[in-house]
Amino acid sequence: MSAAERTGIGAATGAPTPGMATPAELPAVVTRLFKGVLYRESDEKLWQALGELSSHVQDYVSVLGLELFLDDAEGYAFLRSRTDAGSDLPRLVPRRQLTFSVSLLLALLRARLAEFDQRNDETRLIMTEAQLHDMLAVFLPETSNEARMLDQLSTTIKKVVELGFLRRLRGQEGSYEVARIIKAFVDAQWLEEFDARLADYRAALAGEAPQEPQEGDGA
Repeated sequence: MSAAERTGIGAATGAPTPGMATPAELPAVVTRLFKGVLYRESDEKLWQALGELSSHVQDYVSVLGLELFLDDAEGYAFLRSRTDAGSDLPRLVPRRQLTFSVSLLLALLRARLAEFDQRNDETRLIMTEAQLHDMLAVFLPETSNEARMLDQLSTTIKKVVELGFLRRLRGQEGSYEVARIIKAFVDAQWLEEFDARLADYRAALAGEAPQEPQEGDGA
């Protein structure tokens, strides 16, 4: 099922037929998606164009081994590699190896967002750097070098910001918004296995078993 079919956005547009002129807005939409995630709040005009042209975009990028992921309810869209793409095609959306601490923070943020959605009518989950530190520190081994631990925590947070799953708030030093796009990368099935994964994390931190780096499509 295509992204358009899942969301209902652009479903009535229809695929282009031979001889049909390319919609004028299509190059701008596709180019923007190749640069990264498109958020409705950041460009309403381009988002509207994407809604009207989503089936055209899907057809265009499919020949490159990509698919359009569009979540109209949450207001974001991005391109990702198709799971059925031929192995001879180069990956245009690279996989990134995630360190243990980054993977852990992503899991914790996804769980916190799910809890937040169940208890609140608001859509923005805001967390301070101190809250993020406390959330991570529970799973880190005890150490007498507090400065080193704080530096490790800050490095992990910075990496998650670079991946696009946390956003720094302007004018609010040390405050972050949890980007709702994290729901597309840490899915419901992954979340259901969260307790088991945390047990694995604790074992890895205790040195009971090596932890392989995890991979994920870039946001």
